Amino acid sequence: MAEDKPDLAWRVIGGLVGLATAWAARKLLGFAWVKATGKEPPIDTDSPEVSLGEAIGYAVVMGVGMSVAQIVVNRTAKKRYEAWRTVKQVTPGH
Repeated sequence: MAEDKPDLAWRVIGGLVGLATAWAARKLLGFAWVKATGKEPPIDTDSPEVSLGEAIGYAVVMGVGMSVAQIVVNRTAKKRYEAWRTVKQVTPGH
């Protein structure tokens, strides 16, 4: 049985969606961090000026938040792309 490879269009769309998702999630999570803590997100979590608790908290928030955002957006984009591709293949004249 042949392995299904994603077509070029989906690879390009998926890459762009990934970049946009990472950028937007980072901005949103940074905004939420400021609202929750009253402080700007730590730039360098290895810096001795950042407490260990703050560095770990930020890493957990960013890691979980980015992963959840990517899963949700990628699944939604893939479903919409597949639906569009199916309609395009069924529609006569395309």
